Amino acid sequence: MKPCVGISHCLLGEEVRYDGDHKRSHAVVEVLGKHFEWVPICPEVDIGMGVPREPVHLFEDEGHIRLLGVTSGYDWTGLMTEYAEGRTSELTSREIHGFVLKSNSPSCGIDGVKLHDCSGAYSTNGIGLFARALQTQLPALPIVDEQRLKDARVCEDFVSKVHEYRDWLQGQQ
Repeated sequence: MKPCVGISHCLLGEEVRYDGDHKRSHAVVEVLGKHFEWVPICPEVDIGMGVPREPVHLFEDEGHIRLLGVTSGYDWTGLMTEYAEGRTSELTSREIHGFVLKSNSPSCGIDGVKLHDCSGAYSTNGIGLFARALQTQLPALPIVDEQRLKDARVCEDFVSKVHEYRDWLQGQQ
């Protein structure tokens, strides 16, 4: 059986992004699709944001990270945090072996996500809320974003790490 790998749904070509578009990735679909069974997710759609929807961003205020609607200021933090923790636990029970996430996403970005402050400035020190839950609850899980997968060595390394992680999990049973 192929390893089960979670993936941001938009990378498979599904039109689930805030603007109703997708971010289909050749490296993901054509190259890695031969190696893995995909478990697609879209945290933003899963917590009830529509398609299309208002974009969201990460906002830091006094050390607290919030997920806010860009124009409305609606606070999605609680719903996303609850979803991320529950979904990560569910994925653990499904024996997920890796994850491919959408880069720069306020929910799925593994690093380099824009983190806004109350002055209107931003840094690129953010981590998406769903990605943070994955990294915290499953620290050994191989996680990569589609931008890094454009590098053939990173792609090969990810495939190897996913297989090693699956073998390690099977040895734990």
